[in-house]
Amino acid sequence: MTETPLKVPSGAVSDFGIDTTSRSAKEAIGDYFSRVRAGQLGALPALLGLLVLVVVFTALSEYFLTLANIGNLFAQGAGQTIIAMGIVPVLLLGEIDLSAGTASGVAASVMALHLKLNGNLLSAMGPVVFYGFIVGAVVAAGLCALLRIWPGVVMSLVAAVILFAGFPANAWVEIVLAVCVGTVIGGLTGALVSKIGIPAFVVTLALFIAWYGIILQLIGGDGTVPVRDNQVLSDVANGNLSVAGSWVMFVLFGGGYAAVVLYRHFARLRHGLVAQPTVLVGVKAGGVLVVGAIATYLFTLNRAANPALVTLRGIPYVVPIILVLLVAGTFALDRTRYGRHVYAVGGNREAARRAGVKVDKIRMSVFVICSSVAALGGVVYTSKVGAVDGNSGGGNTLLFAVGAAVIGGTSLFGGRGRLRDAVIGGLVLATVQNGLGLLGYQAATVNIVTGLVLLVAATVDALSRKRASATT
Repeated sequence: MTETPLKVPSGAVSDFGIDTTSRSAKEAIGDYFSRVRAGQLGALPALLGLLVLVVVFTALSEYFLTLANIGNLFAQGAGQTIIAMGIVPVLLLGEIDLSAGTASGVAASVMALHLKLNGNLLSAMGPVVFYGFIVGAVVAAGLCALLRIWPGVVMSLVAAVILFAGFPANAWVEIVLAVCVGTVIGGLTGALVSKIGIPAFVVTLALFIAWYGIILQLIGGDGTVPVRDNQVLSDVANGNLSVAGSWVMFVLFGGGYAAVVLYRHFARLRHGLVAQPTVLVGVKAGGVLVVGAIATYLFTLNRAANPALVTLRGIPYVVPIILVLLVAGTFALDRTRYGRHVYAVGGNREAARRAGVKVDKIRMSVFVICSSVAALGGVVYTSKVGAVDGNSGGGNTLLFAVGAAVIGGTSLFGGRGRLRDAVIGGLVLATVQNGLGLLGYQAATVNIVTGLVLLVAATVDALSRKRASATT
């Protein structure tokens, strides 16, 4: 009796991955393009779209590819990109969080009021809302403890302590408070979805409206709470690393990436495991180092409009913030049991449950992550505009964030996507908004083009899934 060789799904190995260690680079590249033709596109459409946009806007505007504008582009799109990064784990489960935008607005509002009133939130909120926040934080901690989501327990209790104790205003305390308020919101949202069983669309739509009402209650429809006078909070989105700090960041992230990739590759070879061709690994690591070094050098040049009077150099702070989130989130999703469980639940919830995965815990945890990261995105956005108002987190904030994740390659159907998709999609949207703004187009045109880009991305996702299903 002849044994049938085990067939490894082509999607199980990413990028130029192959099913044997002996193939040449040419064969590996051919295998990659075969998977692309089979519908496994990943972030390729978004990268090609980004390249086209850069070429078009460079040709149409002499200011687009200047260092000053590129630095502004990163800061301009950082808030929605970070919110999109938080939404990715939710989308991986085939769920949706429509409240992420207004949740970020609530967190930013609490942060701004705590700063303005030197920690005395009771007078700003009134006793009902103030003690409601504290009770909500304690309840969220209890719900997280019920499912053993310990980071959620700790952060929810930290929010309760900061609110109740009335710590004096401090920029770092405000940032921690904002993120912890996001955790509380995520814990309550996740419990309604995972434990009670209300569809995520309904829960988050209801909370989108409720959190918007909370923002209006805290700030007022026509009110604003400025934060630009606080140097630390202002620098989050508007400040830059020093020249030396920029090169240190390059060594840490660029050098760290190359070292990890090469170490893993040669470790796999030593143990006789499936590995990519060494030449392709070297090209990938070397390419990241070269591009990173060039970008770092350019950002260390003075990009001020009037360099004789003003010095503006260094990588914007939002870049390392996004990179830290990207590295930590990618490691959690790709290299930990938790990440494997997220993909398993997104791929087939019932099969994951039968395999012993705690589905309720995973479903609740992604909403905790989503709202916590969205709160950080709210901090970055508030830093960029310099104030919180009654519309913070509303409007197109959520739509652009979800759009960024989908445009980057994360599937709305669950089970497929990477955290980098949100970053790539965020760059695409920021490029559209920035480029059209430089050309003098108003919000109407920006929204139309953004909507069409999102529609194309969703179409590509649906067609690629049909193509992949037809070839399996």
